[in-house]
Amino acid sequence: MQAPLIQLLVLAGIAIFLILRLKSVLGTREGFEKPPVTKQSSDAKRPEFEVIEGGPDLDITDHVPEDSDAAKALAGMKRIEPSFNVSDFLGGARGAYEMIVLGYEKGELAQIQPFLSEEVYESFVDGVAAREDQGLTIDVNFIGISEVRLTDATFDADTNEAELTIRFVAELTSAVRDKGGDIVEGSTTEIKRQKDTWAFARTMGSDDPNWLLVSTDA
Repeated sequence: MQAPLIQLLVLAGIAIFLILRLKSVLGTREGFEKPPVTKQSSDAKRPEFEVIEGGPDLDITDHVPEDSDAAKALAGMKRIEPSFNVSDFLGGARGAYEMIVLGYEKGELAQIQPFLSEEVYESFVDGVAAREDQGLTIDVNFIGISEVRLTDATFDADTNEAELTIRFVAELTSAVRDKGGDIVEGSTTEIKRQKDTWAFARTMGSDDPNWLLVSTDA
């Protein structure tokens, strides 16, 4: 009787060992087990505002439509010069506009010449000379700028030449005086709105950081 009993005990031990091995590998099911969560349902729980890498550049789309030629031009500028920022440029253009307008009206061209292309500078020189020949001076007071808006952008990938067209709306007083100091045009108290569309150009990636005014009322 001992031999069969020993065999039964050995078989029982083997069975228990196999059951324990299966549990360790497959796990156990206790009560109602929820189905595994699929990747799709997991993704659905992600916040809608999650930033997706490679999305649109807000520094561009805040100023021009995403799929426009201007947006593509701005993207090309940034590829050549990653530090270029459209919003920062518009801030600089605001200051440049006031400085150039006042420089021209007052005839102080030496101060603004570094920011003008040769063609624009020559036209300014002719305009100031014509006023001086007639003995006219301008009394101007710059009040502020109400609008600075990017209207167009172009980029030549072969030469890296970039051009940005900006719409300005400013408020100022302007009075033209004759040789005797009498006002012949305008007013020192009446505020007028001045609208200009200017184009600035620069070679992206160059050592010279200055944008030049290349055309007025473009």
